This record gives sequence, C-alpha cells and structure tokens, in this order.
Amino acid sequence: MDEATIWWVLGGLLVAVELATGTFYLLMLALGAAAGAVAAMLGASTSVQLAVAALVGGAFAGGWHFKRRSRAALAAASGALDDPIQAMDVGQLVTVTQWAADGSTRVHHRGSPWTARLRHPLPDGNVATTGIYRICHMDGNTLFIEKV
Repeated sequence: MDEATIWWVLGGLLVAVELATGTFYLLMLALGAAAGAVAAMLGASTSVQLAVAALVGGAFAGGWHFKRRSRAALAAASGALDDPIQAMDVGQLVTVTQWAADGSTRVHHRGSPWTARLRHPLPDGNVATTGIYRICHMDGNTLFIEKV
C-alpha cells in the first residue's frame, strides 16, 4: 500500500470516529490527513508529509477552537449560554432601516420580522441611527442589539 493510500485510510478512520463520537475536532485532523495524502501524491518525503499533516490539522483544529472560544465569550457576555436558541442568534447581524418613536424597531432575522431594541438605551433626546447592528441578547421574542 502506498503512502497516499495510508493517509486517505487514516482520514477516513478519523471521519468514522468523529461520526461515532461527535467530536468536530477529528474532522479537522482528517483534513490534516488529507493534506498529508496530497503531499504524498506530490512525491514529498515521509517527514514532509507528517509535517504538512500536523500543520494543516493543527491549524484547522486550533482555528476551530479559537472560533468556538470567541463565540462562547460573546454569548457569555450577553447571558445567552443558558438557552441554545439565544446562543444561535447572539452575534448575528441585522439591518435597521428605521426606528419607532418608542425606541423599538422591526428587523428581518431568520426569515421573519422581529422586534428589536437597543441593548443600552440612549439618553433622552438622542436618536439611534440606522445601519448594521449585532444581536447581543434575546428576551422572549425581542432582540436586544448594539451598533456594529
């Protein structure tokens, strides 16, 4: 069996184990194995194949880890970690086209209109501007947003 085939089999095994365990990081390591297979098909030495597989798999796994960590920090700051529905919405962007006199607005999110309010209301006399806003928190069917 040539080296490229070994890398492809290793990648397939990593995907199979990931499907059994639900550990997304194993998919990132499978990408590293695929990179090792490509390096083998290009005629790289075994040490280069190992280095490529380690760098690619490690970079993807590390990137995934930091993405999850930053998203979790954003959700924790807004108190959305307890509710998976809120965790799905926190950090998403919405467009505000106009504000109502009571300080609320209607935004289009997940295919339907939602009521939204500023996370931190402005002092009396100040008017919020239109534009792109980030969802920070949900309370029932009201989104709390802040300017990006």
